[in-house]
Amino acid sequence: MHIAVAGNIGVGKTTLTNLLAKNFKWEPHYESVDNNPYLDDFYTDMQRWAFNLQVFFLNSRFGQLKEIQSGGKKIIQDRTIYEDANIFAPNLHAMGLMTSRDFQNYASLFELMSSFVEAPDLLIYLRASVPTLVKQIQARGRDYESSIRIDYLTRLNERYEAWISEYTDGRLLIIETDNLDFSNNPEDLGFIIDKVNAELNGLF
Repeated sequence: MHIAVAGNIGVGKTTLTNLLAKNFKWEPHYESVDNNPYLDDFYTDMQRWAFNLQVFFLNSRFGQLKEIQSGGKKIIQDRTIYEDANIFAPNLHAMGLMTSRDFQNYASLFELMSSFVEAPDLLIYLRASVPTLVKQIQARGRDYESSIRIDYLTRLNERYEAWISEYTDGRLLIIETDNLDFSNNPEDLGFIIDKVNAELNGLF
């Protein structure tokens, strides 16, 4: 079984992945952030490093998916391969930070890779307003995220909403997080666990 958690930067994907993994005894697979050799450079000079960063994420998540689908375990994954292709890369291209040549190259790589993997059994989408995202990004205090602009987060949110509105690859659970504090409030976490349980009961 493959569960995936999707959502914008700062929405709480990694935190929720960790909490749900502990609750359901699932094996967590996290996004390659700490060992990503391009992140610092990307946030310093997006135009120079956008393509490199996106190819790194694409390769990393494709490897994760192949491992997940060959392992026969119950897995929860922090962010999906589809977010790179439907949100981040197109956004960088639209902002003029990735050339059309690089974007077309990236898109063809994604199409090839996606033909070898399956969508998650359940996609959990965490929705948050930009003020909530900004607050949570500031709270976690990652140096490379200090230069993220509000208009960048806004563009990403718009693309997330467009993607989710047309998502049909599998079961989808949308969680509104603006008024939730699932990392510190057990009741809020319990609310999400109940929602996930209800979806899982429909999978079997």
